[in-house]
Amino acid sequence: MAEPITVLLVDDHALVRRGFRRILEDEPHIKVVGEAGDGREAIRLVRELKPKVVLMDLTMPGMNGLDATKKILTTCPESSILVLSMHSEVIWARRAAEAGARGYILKSANDLDLGSAIKRVAAGEFVFDGQLAESGPKSERSCKLTPRELDVLKLIVDGKSSKEIAVELRLSKNTVGVHRANIMRELGVRKTAELVRYAIRNSLVNIS
Repeated sequence: MAEPITVLLVDDHALVRRGFRRILEDEPHIKVVGEAGDGREAIRLVRELKPKVVLMDLTMPGMNGLDATKKILTTCPESSILVLSMHSEVIWARRAAEAGARGYILKSANDLDLGSAIKRVAAGEFVFDGQLAESGPKSERSCKLTPRELDVLKLIVDGKSSKEIAVELRLSKNTVGVHRANIMRELGVRKTAELVRYAIRNSLVNIS
């Protein structure tokens, strides 16, 4: 049997943490190993417990979630950060991605599937809520990508694998690979994580 996905809950409201813990208790392959009420406590517990996924709130007294995310990933890069926030503006998701978070979901989402989001992030995917509100113009650099490359980029940001992208866009897996390579070359990035952060930061795609 595979080891359970260990999770640290970080939120300054004890009732919120208790609610999430109860939700995750029903997930057979997820184990909550600790709780933190602020960013500094989160950093300490990550070093001690080494959770696979940190469920991180943004707005907390003392050290906020963005600063805590940066420090955690500096010392414990093997932990993945999934932000769970009340802020629905896409700018917050961009800031979280820039800090190194692999996902951003809304506490208020009607279809919140916390267990699935944690499993996807633990598996190396990127998870961004479809209800985030876009604002502001797209980066001028998006004009250098073809419409099909933008389609591929959007699905990469959504956490889709090359095989899944190929099926959805009715392309061969090799063609998807070519598009991915062209996108990375055009944007000057070498890794998928860098690509996702760049796309979100520069509004190359609508997160949905």
